[in-house]
Amino acid sequence: MIFVTGGLFAGKRDFIRNALGLNEADFSACAIWDVERLAAQCDDLPALAQRLSQYEIVIANEMGCGVVPMDPNARHAREQAGRLACLLAAQADTVVRVCCGLGQVLKGTLC
Repeated sequence: MIFVTGGLFAGKRDFIRNALGLNEADFSACAIWDVERLAAQCDDLPALAQRLSQYEIVIANEMGCGVVPMDPNARHAREQAGRLACLLAAQADTVVRVCCGLGQVLKGTLC
């Protein structure tokens, strides 16, 4: 599994599609994105991470670089997203962080 993370609108989907030479249909068939949204209401993050790792490509928005929300529910959702990202990165064969459309391989190899 390839885990791709980075800021909102950083170009994660375009980067990984171009890097792997996937058209939109092929990409949609093997990838799932915005998975941080699934973490907010999840009681079993390891099970969620295991389920998501069945996809070839998993993409999540990075949540830890902004102002911490005052709302307890928003803080909980942010914490859950970070925990899920850690679990996915540990399970992934390859981890890529994308910033401004440029990918940096943090773990494994992309090709």
